[in-house]
Amino acid sequence: MRGAGALAVLTLALLAAASGCTNTAQEPVVLEVVPAGSLLYPFEHIERAFESEHPGIDVRLEGHGSIQAVRQVTDLHRDVDVVAVADASLIPDMMFRPMEDGEGNYTDTYRTFATNEMVIAYTDRSAYADEITAENWYTILARPDVRVGFSNPMLDACGYRALMVTALAEEHYEAPGIFAAIIGDAFTPSLTMTREDGVRTITLPALLKPSSEKVAIRDGSIYLLSLIDAGGIDYAFEYRSVADEHGLLQIDLPPEIDLSDAAFADTYRSVVVKLGFRRFSSVGDTRVGQPIVYAVTVPATAEHPEEAASFVAFVLDAFTESRDGWPQPLE
Repeated sequence: MRGAGALAVLTLALLAAASGCTNTAQEPVVLEVVPAGSLLYPFEHIERAFESEHPGIDVRLEGHGSIQAVRQVTDLHRDVDVVAVADASLIPDMMFRPMEDGEGNYTDTYRTFATNEMVIAYTDRSAYADEITAENWYTILARPDVRVGFSNPMLDACGYRALMVTALAEEHYEAPGIFAAIIGDAFTPSLTMTREDGVRTITLPALLKPSSEKVAIRDGSIYLLSLIDAGGIDYAFEYRSVADEHGLLQIDLPPEIDLSDAAFADTYRSVVVKLGFRRFSSVGDTRVGQPIVYAVTVPATAEHPEEAASFVAFVLDAFTESRDGWPQPLE
């Protein structure tokens, strides 16, 4: 009996061990994907479609402002498999540089895949919602009792683009003072904008903290949504895709200032934002206005480069095939 009992215990142990080995073998590959916040909604759909075709891969999405998305790799040294940003220039600027161990760059390649445009988002409860139009939006936002929100330019591409839109508006509408009235004067000291050789340069301080309730700043553009829903702000500088997905009312801006049209690339380049936040060495301090273009890359430190490449190919195909919403695929 003792021998039979011992054999039974041994058999159960072996079966358990075998079962454990089988379960381990069947565990999916976890693919860490860090997209810009404005990509979270389309990427959630892509995630489900990709996983249905690749049952052995579990895609994990973690949204950040575009600068913060890159910093997950370059400064926080996480083994992220895919990085997707709302400003294609951030990848060569921040990732085409040697890794700390000196063995190659953080990445040497990237693919562009979509565009977007800047809008003014609001609700029917926003101050002067019954008055604002595409022709007078800048005079409404300049009113002292109107609260305006944008994302942090130090962390998020939509943030420095909000500053660029207001600077471009001064030239387009021939209305000097738009930037100061809407954004600049809400800080102490006021944010400065200088002009030299036809280029407007907005220089930001190291600590970007409004001294007036007129302006609210959040780490990413998607974090403004709850604020506008709750009435904490009246208007937000947003990407069209984010405003559409959240069902917000929006003011369409002319292509000369909405950063959507490659035909106005020279106009966009006439605005520069200098970031004052120098704590993280990988963040270049100068952002030049240009058409909004999204890009994706597989970092050299990716833990699962083959699966990451498959996901990137799936993303490119998804944006090529779909034109139902924003971000729009590149032509």
